[in-house]
Amino acid sequence: MKLIFFVCVLVAVVGTHSVPLQAQAAGVRDSRVPSPIGRWETVDDVTGKVNSVVLIEEDKGTLRGIIVKLISPDPKDPNPRCTQCVGEMRKKPLVGLRILWGLSQSGDRWTGGQIVDPDNGKTYRCEIHVEDGGNKLKVRGYIGFSLFGRTEYWLRER
Repeated sequence: MKLIFFVCVLVAVVGTHSVPLQAQAAGVRDSRVPSPIGRWETVDDVTGKVNSVVLIEEDKGTLRGIIVKLISPDPKDPNPRCTQCVGEMRKKPLVGLRILWGLSQSGDRWTGGQIVDPDNGKTYRCEIHVEDGGNKLKVRGYIGFSLFGRTEYWLRER
């Protein structure tokens, strides 16, 4: 009798805790967490200058980011391309380039995605987290473990 009671309690507890995980797996966003969907100004982590505007949007339950504007392109090359990129991104114009993809919500952050650095063409694992009441986006690119990587902070476009 004690075993049956224990199994019933276990099923009830596990069942209630698995609903949010099932919702996340189905691509349902937790509305209590500020959304990263929108336009973000990318800020160079060395110079502090705004380089571009990236539009983050939902695509089939995951997030992707596309460069929609360059802030100060070189006048000698007003339509630069991703010359260091490989594969389908090679030599694509930076404006319109998908640089962020495959992120899904995990609690208060979005993980499991990838980001490409157009300056060197390298692709990294990525996670993002909205901060400062929805006005700042922490973008972490890394190889292997999040410990080995780089963080940038993007600002929501006003």
